[in-house]
Amino acid sequence: MNDTLPTLNRRRARALFGDDTGAATAEYAITTMAAVAFAGLLVAIMRSDEVRGILTGLVRRALTVS
Repeated sequence: MNDTLPTLNRRRARALFGDDTGAATAEYAITTMAAVAFAGLLVAIMRSDEVRGILTGLVRRALTVS
Protein backbone atom coordinates (compact mmCIF):
# COMPACT_ATOMS: atom_id res chain seq x y z
CA MET A 1 0.00 0.00 0.00
CA ASN A 2 1.45 3.36 -1.05
CA ASP A 3 0.78 6.14 1.52
CA THR A 4 2.72 8.91 -0.22
CA LEU A 5 0.95 11.97 -1.56
CA PRO A 6 1.30 12.90 -5.21
CA THR A 7 3.56 15.83 -6.01
CA LEU A 8 1.74 19.13 -6.32
CA ASN A 9 2.97 20.66 -9.53
CA ARG A 10 1.56 23.66 -11.40
CA ARG A 11 -0.81 21.62 -13.58
CA ARG A 12 -2.18 19.60 -10.66
CA ALA A 13 -2.62 22.73 -8.53
CA ARG A 14 -4.56 24.43 -11.34
CA ALA A 15 -6.80 21.37 -11.66
CA LEU A 16 -7.46 21.23 -7.92
CA PHE A 17 -7.71 24.92 -7.01
CA GLY A 18 -8.13 26.79 -10.28
CA ASP A 19 -11.92 26.92 -10.43
CA ASP A 20 -13.43 29.32 -7.89
CA THR A 21 -16.95 29.21 -9.32
CA GLY A 22 -19.43 29.78 -6.53
CA ALA A 23 -16.87 31.07 -4.06
CA ALA A 24 -18.63 34.42 -3.60
CA THR A 25 -21.97 32.69 -3.11
CA ALA A 26 -20.48 30.44 -0.44
CA GLU A 27 -18.96 33.45 1.32
CA TYR A 28 -22.34 35.22 1.33
CA ALA A 29 -24.00 32.10 2.67
CA ILE A 30 -21.49 31.76 5.52
CA THR A 31 -21.80 35.47 6.37
CA THR A 32 -25.59 35.25 6.36
CA MET A 33 -25.52 32.19 8.63
CA ALA A 34 -23.22 33.98 11.06
CA ALA A 35 -25.48 37.05 11.09
CA VAL A 36 -28.55 34.90 11.76
CA ALA A 37 -26.77 33.10 14.60
CA PHE A 38 -25.71 36.43 16.13
CA ALA A 39 -29.28 37.78 15.82
CA GLY A 40 -30.61 34.65 17.51
CA LEU A 41 -28.16 35.11 20.35
CA LEU A 42 -29.21 38.75 20.78
CA VAL A 43 -32.89 37.76 20.83
CA ALA A 44 -32.20 35.15 23.50
CA ILE A 45 -30.29 37.67 25.60
CA MET A 46 -32.91 40.39 25.20
CA ARG A 47 -35.72 38.06 26.27
CA SER A 48 -34.16 37.38 29.67
CA ASP A 49 -35.85 39.11 32.60
CA GLU A 50 -32.57 40.44 33.98
CA VAL A 51 -31.61 42.23 30.77
CA ARG A 52 -35.16 43.52 30.33
CA GLY A 53 -35.03 44.97 33.85
CA ILE A 54 -31.67 46.63 33.20
CA LEU A 55 -32.89 48.20 29.97
CA THR A 56 -36.16 49.36 31.54
CA GLY A 57 -34.26 51.00 34.39
CA LEU A 58 -31.87 52.64 31.95
CA VAL A 59 -34.73 54.10 29.89
CA ARG A 60 -36.57 55.31 33.01
CA ARG A 61 -33.43 57.07 34.31
CA ALA A 62 -32.83 58.62 30.89
CA LEU A 63 -36.39 59.96 30.69
CA THR A 64 -36.63 61.17 34.29
CA VAL A 65 -36.11 64.89 34.80
CA SER A 66 -34.42 65.66 38.09
